[in-house]
Amino acid sequence: MTSILSDRQKDELHKAILDYLSASGFTESFNSLKSETHNEDFTSDPKQKYSGLLEKKWTSVIRLQKKIMELETKSAQMQEEINNAPIRKQTSSVDWIPRPPEKQSMTGHRSPITRVVFHPIYQILASSSEDTTIKIWDYETGEFERTLKGHTKAVQDVAFDPKGNFLVSCSADLTIKVWDVNNDYKCVKTLYGHDHSVSSVDYLPSGDTIISSSRDKTIKLWDASSGYCIKTLSGHLDWVRSVSPSEDGKYLLTASNDQTARLWDIQSGEAKMEFRGHEHVLECAIFAPIVSYPYIQELIGDENKSKDQLPGQYVITGSRDKTIKLWTTNGQLLHTMVGHDNWIRGLVVHPSGKYLLSASDDKTIKIWDLKTGRCTKTLDAHSHFVTCIAYCHTSPVVATGSVDQTIKLWQCR
Repeated sequence: MTSILSDRQKDELHKAILDYLSASGFTESFNSLKSETHNEDFTSDPKQKYSGLLEKKWTSVIRLQKKIMELETKSAQMQEEINNAPIRKQTSSVDWIPRPPEKQSMTGHRSPITRVVFHPIYQILASSSEDTTIKIWDYETGEFERTLKGHTKAVQDVAFDPKGNFLVSCSADLTIKVWDVNNDYKCVKTLYGHDHSVSSVDYLPSGDTIISSSRDKTIKLWDASSGYCIKTLSGHLDWVRSVSPSEDGKYLLTASNDQTARLWDIQSGEAKMEFRGHEHVLECAIFAPIVSYPYIQELIGDENKSKDQLPGQYVITGSRDKTIKLWTTNGQLLHTMVGHDNWIRGLVVHPSGKYLLSASDDKTIKIWDLKTGRCTKTLDAHSHFVTCIAYCHTSPVVATGSVDQTIKLWQCR
């Protein structure tokens, strides 16, 4: 039988066996192997590399064998899980909603969380806090990645640009900062211009304009590449809490302490509509995305579903009066959702358009069916006020942030 070992390997093996026989006191076997392998002058030497080699190899083989068996068992279990997974889930992902308990709970901030936002492509979540920092997390593992420092007061909001190359943040220190995601999140720009705390910031869908709103009652538009302020919109009588763009980037929607939301035409800079009806400060206002129109039209009994599905036709507002209101952009109130026991702090529409999710100071998240306008599920989310909520568009997870200084990730299924 031909050996697969080279002469050098054979010699090493012989010496390792001889070393083992000598150390174990098998004198007869040792002497006969010594003469058979022509190693008459062999003496055991603890300094040689063959010393104890056989025992080392043996234990490592056993360890590897154990590891292989463990991995084989795990692989079999996973295969079984895949085989038993209900196939229908794939088709009904439209109904996937966050389910307790949370998948991850991330801690590290030393003050209340003000905003959570998902990267449009990578498994990254950014969070801002009153502790003056922004933290970056891997939302799949829940691992903390880095802290961005630069603001000197509470960071109120953060947003990624549509391509995910930049992160923009705004703060009570009156500034807006732009961070380069691909260059170790280096701060590449600081925008000055607001006269008071900057409460909200975002990018237009084109990615070339940054929008911000402030306690100085104004909304500003900034050229993203130069950092220059290109337009200032005025009209609100008090602190402008939030600003968000329509899907086509033609309109802005703002929510204010003056108890109104306003619709702005970006081109002309004029306020096109004022939404009056809440009895307290408006914390948030969002445009209903086009995918939600069929459900909203069913809710309001509007059979005219063939009409142009243009962005920015419906508006949803959340207020400290504990209600959520749905409006047409003509200012007509369509529906009021009642159920929360405290301020509404965040609103986000399910990627399917079927549900609206709301975060509240009553420590819960509520899931509302837009077809019926009713709350279908309530999650006890945090031990303190829930300040913000975000939906991931690349993976079925929802993130929430709270005054309890934690960020929680909820698996949707």
